[in-house]
Amino acid sequence: MIRESRPTASVRLDGLKVLVGAYEQEMSLGHDSLARGRLDEAFAHFERAHILGQRRTLLHTRSHLAMLRVGWLRRDWREITGQLGRIVAATLLSRLWVPTGNTGGANVSAFKRMPVPEDLRHILDDLR
Repeated sequence: MIRESRPTASVRLDGLKVLVGAYEQEMSLGHDSLARGRLDEAFAHFERAHILGQRRTLLHTRSHLAMLRVGWLRRDWREITGQLGRIVAATLLSRLWVPTGNTGGANVSAFKRMPVPEDLRHILDDLR
């Protein structure tokens, strides 16, 4: 009988390092955009970070905190209230269930699965 092989612990650890590196890159780009006053660009980077980090409680929560900051700077009350609820959910539910590909903004349902951008898909696939 042929058994499907599962990734070894070292392969999964390497995949996690790649994921965290890509997440931190998106967060850094987002904060750089914030510093330049490019709020839409910053938010887009935080959404990409959210897609990458949503299964890791701390990363997931950090991405929502960054989106909250953008909402605050925009004085967008819908985004602010949406992010406050998502921050609570991220801290409690990240390890249990997340809708794959969801960008995390208040403009989409917190329960909606969305397509993962092609350039991020391989990073997430390496962890499954």
